[in-house]
Amino acid sequence: MAVRTITLTTEAYDSLASLKREGESFSELVRRLTGPRVLLTPFAGLWSGVPKTKIDEIRKFLKDSDRLSKGKLRRLARLDVEHGQSR
Repeated sequence: MAVRTITLTTEAYDSLASLKREGESFSELVRRLTGPRVLLTPFAGLWSGVPKTKIDEIRKFLKDSDRLSKGKLRRLARLDVEHGQSR
């Protein structure tokens, strides 16, 4: 397979590295980030019949889940710093 070498600033490298999934190569990451996008248009209106109370429940669940995920990421980052590792 042919390869190309590119130069990145440390900041750009760190940004890309933070997006990598476990076991994913940088080439796979770049292909994932630059690959075809899924159109959301076909999903427009699918939630129109859902009661507002249910929508509010879902929003709260997503917000709470996001908060928990960010907390876990902060804890993992702290552990990495304490043990001199990087992801």
